[in-house]
Parts: sequence; structure tokens; C-alpha cells
Amino acid sequence: MRIKNRKGVAAVIILTAVFLPWLLADAANEKGLSGKAFTDPSYKVEMPKEWIEKPVKYENFAKDADIAIALEQDLYQAVIHIIQKYAKDNNLKIAVKEGTCGIAAGMLSRKTIDMGGFCCPAGKEDRLPGLKYHTLGIASKVILIHPENPINNLSVKQVKDIFAGKIFKWSELKTDKGEKGPDWTIQAIGRFHCKNRPGHWRLILPNENLFSPRLSEVGSIPDMIAKVASQKAAIGWEVLGMVEHYRKMGKVKALKIDGYEPTNADAVASKKYPFYRTYNITTWEGKNVANPHAQKLVNYLMKEVAKLDPKLGFVPSSSLKKAGWKFKENELTGEPK
Repeated sequence: MRIKNRKGVAAVIILTAVFLPWLLADAANEKGLSGKAFTDPSYKVEMPKEWIEKPVKYENFAKDADIAIALEQDLYQAVIHIIQKYAKDNNLKIAVKEGTCGIAAGMLSRKTIDMGGFCCPAGKEDRLPGLKYHTLGIASKVILIHPENPINNLSVKQVKDIFAGKIFKWSELKTDKGEKGPDWTIQAIGRFHCKNRPGHWRLILPNENLFSPRLSEVGSIPDMIAKVASQKAAIGWEVLGMVEHYRKMGKVKALKIDGYEPTNADAVASKKYPFYRTYNITTWEGKNVANPHAQKLVNYLMKEVAKLDPKLGFVPSSSLKKAGWKFKENELTGEPK
């Protein structure tokens, strides 16, 4: 079959590409949808017998170590000082590699580390046989704007509508004094990391295709900070620990959501402040893979993270349990009702 009216078809394709994300975002907002926050902890990836029987064998960075760890960069910055203190106090050699969730997942799948650290809940493909997840806590994911922008507070719906491209200008929003925001066209910035895992940015909109086609995507945390800091009309997201770590990239302002500050631990724990990132660390259980040193370190970390600076927006698992979040053993598996 031949297409006779090529211009008409092209126009339909363009209109579909432009308006479909808005229509999908409308449907998501009307149903109250955010992205899926967690996967089923009972699921396990099927692996061959040879893999299951394979022991953990360290790479060169962890030669002669008592524990080998790979940590995603957020978690690394939050807990490396705790790990170093534990190593010193217990006369252990702990080798720690800083990287990404993908690097940690890859090293776990090759069985070259005892522990992997993630800024996300486990994806289905992460649930390897013998691998246990331990949730250290969550950290508020902060909505960031330029310091010269007079807007200080947004509702959850306004955040979703901005990133969906339904709100175009800051002048459509109000300042604390009830005045219109500046007449700037909003420039949304996004970092779609860990696309195969639930939670994180999916709590804004469940699928990257729902975000505005005008959104500018960045690939790294420092690029996110730099972009928001350099563009008056920008809006993006990141956790407070990384904002502080990359403060040399420029100044940004954290917004309140529905009147709640991202540093308000009670609001984060009760989900009155709704956006967060989940920090998990893993251990192995079973023959040839379990490391008693690793399990003791996890127990230590679970206690010590409760002492992290509140300005990081971090809420430990102990507080989440009290607030009604769902756990399976040490792993966070569901939000409070």
C-alpha cells in the first residue's frame, strides 16, 4: 500500500510525538500514578548450576582484602567514612570501588565482590540467587531550581506537570507572596539513570516517555548541578548529598513540596515529602560466597547511618519501620499506606 499524502502523515507523526507524552502524563496524574517503587523480593533470576557453584573471586583492586565492595557514587559519599572507621577499628582490609549501580551490578553478576551498593531498589535482573538486599535508608530527592528564581514551593501535581511539559512558564506559578513567577520559559533538566530499576525519578513520572519532549537530558550528577546553576529558568533533581558534594559546579536552590522541606525527616518518612532515592547494599549467603566479615559490616552500617547529618535528607531504615514502611527482613519492599 502506498501513502499518497506524505505531508499529512508527517504532520500526524509530529503531532503524535509532541502531544502523546502530555496525554499519557494526564492519564498518569488523574490516576495518581507514580512509577513502581519496588520489585518483588521473592523473584530470583535463573542462573546455571556453574554460576551458582562459582565462588567469589576478587579483582586486582581488592587483592588480599578481607571484604571487597563496589558502591554507587551517592552511597559511596554517604558511607565511605563509616566503612573506613570500621576497617581501622577491626583491623580489616576493606577494598571499596566507587562507581555506579551498573558497575556494582556487573561485579555482583561476575561474583568479584562481597557487597554491592545501589541508589535504587533492586530491579528484577538484579535479584541473583544467593544475593540479599539490605536497605540502609532513603534520601529525599530534591527538586532544584536557580537561586534567582523567586519560586520556593511547588505541589506534587505542579512538579509532574512541569516535567510533563504541561506548565510552560514560571509565570504560571506563584511565589510565597502570591505574585506571579518570572516570565521565563521553563527549562526542565533530567537524568534518567538506572532505567531498568524502579523508584528514583520514576516517582515523578513512571516512564521517561512521559517527560516533556523539550526536556534537556544530562548524563551525570555534576552536569545536572551545573545546568541548573547556570540557567535561570531551569529545574532538575538530585539528592542533597550530591548537591553538597558538587557545590563547586554552582549554586542551586531546593524547593519545598506541598510546603515540606526535603530536610524534614518526618515529612520524608511519612511521604508528605514524596520524592526519594533508596539506598541498598548487598551480601551473599550460601556456600563459597558468604563472607562473615561482610555481614558484620552490614549490621554496623545499619546502625551508624542513623547518625548521618540530617541536612542530607537521609532517613534510616529504623525510622522507616516505625513510620509503617514494608520490609522483608532488612530489605525495604513497600511504601506506607
